[in-house]
Amino acid sequence: MASLADVPGAVVDEAGLRHVGAPLAEQRRLASGTALAPLGERRVLSVTGPDRLSWLDSLSSQALTHLPAGVSTEMLILDPNGRVEHAAAVVDDGETAWLLVDAADAEPLLTWLSRMRFRLRVEVADRSDALSVVGGTRAAVGALAAVAPAGVPVVWVDPWPEVSPGGWAYARVDEHPGAERDWAEAVVDVAEADRVIAAAVAGEIALAGRDAVEALRVAAWRPRVTVDADERLLPHEMDWLRTAVHLSKGCYRGQETVAKVHNLGHPPRRVVALQLDGSDSVLPARGDVVRVGDDAIGTGDLGRRALRGGADRPRAGQAHRAGRCVLRRRHRRRPHRRRGRDGGAR
Repeated sequence: MASLADVPGAVVDEAGLRHVGAPLAEQRRLASGTALAPLGERRVLSVTGPDRLSWLDSLSSQALTHLPAGVSTEMLILDPNGRVEHAAAVVDDGETAWLLVDAADAEPLLTWLSRMRFRLRVEVADRSDALSVVGGTRAAVGALAAVAPAGVPVVWVDPWPEVSPGGWAYARVDEHPGAERDWAEAVVDVAEADRVIAAAVAGEIALAGRDAVEALRVAAWRPRVTVDADERLLPHEMDWLRTAVHLSKGCYRGQETVAKVHNLGHPPRRVVALQLDGSDSVLPARGDVVRVGDDAIGTGDLGRRALRGGADRPRAGQAHRAGRCVLRRRHRRRPHRRRGRDGGAR
């Protein structure tokens, strides 16, 4: 049986396929719909039972009680102070709510949801041993044999950056850089995953790796909980009210902070996209410091820091159109257009 390591040019690590030798070309193929991306960093959770949607609605930031079958959305689990703890892509097939989550967040989210079942008619399970996730454009993913136990293919179409019902946009841009991003994720069984790999080994289809997926995500300003969140993150700071928060739904944990920040104040930090000039061939790593002139604005006391907590742990990417870019969070009092350096890169 073929494996990802057998794909010509493939570089594979513990998280799956990193690239197949040409990340920029892989981005172009992904964006054009001529490549698929096996998402080894994604896991599949299922929530079954007649109370599943109203239960998830009561726990999360999203209005889910009346979610139609086959409609894609996403939800956040917040702490009592409104800080982001978990995030999940959500699609319901009429019988099961499918949650697509980052691998590092799968077990913590599963454990928390299991503790919150009480006497409700819901069952939560990790289905990742039998199911995997493949990403690409809607057309590319639509050609896959996604699982459909209830007759509805389990395919999640990313709503970003459109403002969902009940949502709100914080980004101050005339044209959002993610507007042209076409992204979907299909849940497939072992047989279909093996078929995709075998076709790639035979040269019948093209694959793209994690580096290409992440570069396109960063260029679209699309937040990701295990990469972009720290213990202080509010949904507003990453513009997550666009797609993951319904401002008019009923009570849930953290709602008071969400409403207070939205109605009475401003988020203390904001996400900024840093454009790197490419003078250094090495992309900045997570943990590198942003500097303005000779000042390291990512260190120092909390009262004067422009970056806080996990904000100085970025995910960088070299996008085929936008060039080298990185997402950072900065205190909102800092001007949003300044020249600076990220690690050794400008």
